[in-house]
Amino acid sequence: MMSKMIPSRGCVTCSAVQESSSPTTTAENKEEGKRPKPAAKSLPELMWEDVIPPLKTILESQHHLSQIQLSFQDNKLEGSFLKKGWPYSFWAFFPNGELTGPKGFSLCSYGRGASTVEPFLVDEKKITAKHVVFWVEKRLAAQGIIPVWKE
Repeated sequence: MMSKMIPSRGCVTCSAVQESSSPTTTAENKEEGKRPKPAAKSLPELMWEDVIPPLKTILESQHHLSQIQLSFQDNKLEGSFLKKGWPYSFWAFFPNGELTGPKGFSLCSYGRGASTVEPFLVDEKKITAKHVVFWVEKRLAAQGIIPVWKE
């Protein structure tokens, strides 16, 4: 640390400068500390690896559901199962093939046609696979297909 005293008309001014022991700049230090982000997964990869397995686990934990099938194709997560012998199916749509684009959700119960397509994940700022799993589970719970509360 260096300091200088400079006399002037009746007052003394003092300034101090701290010298760095390392020749690197702050910007360089920040760059060294950053790790490269892993490459983002494609939507199909994300669905097959990070959405379908935990969602299947959730559905399989429901003792009243059987014949559970989950798949992802043509930018659509599809699920079907029987609840006490009645067929149910749902779809989560990703028309642009990405999580950040438009999304929709539809449910079909008792073997009837699909319900209205509803917006899906519209309030989330940074959508992850965990969000998709969480909101599919909540949509099924809201329809009374699976319990709202976990025991």
